[in-house]
Amino acid sequence: MIRHIVCFKLKDHSEEACETARDILLSMKDNVPLVREISVGIDFLHSPRSYDLILQVTLDNREALNDYQEDAYHVSVVKKHMHAAAESSIAIDYDL
Repeated sequence: MIRHIVCFKLKDHSEEACETARDILLSMKDNVPLVREISVGIDFLHSPRSYDLILQVTLDNREALNDYQEDAYHVSVVKKHMHAAAESSIAIDYDL
């Protein structure tokens, strides 16, 4: 199993923008069959070093991670929104 984690710092840090991004990320649960588990959290501390959102996705293996990156829904809906909304992001992928 693989854990894929991405933290996003949004251009708009408002609660509404964070909730919209969360909902779009969580929509992968029903639209990206490769996703085994998904969770999204919104930061409440809002410190200067905080990111606004964290995405955690569990996938079967490294091949599934590569396929996930090319998934039509992930690319056309999720990445499209997040690339427009995010100021920056960081990621880590590791074996469970």
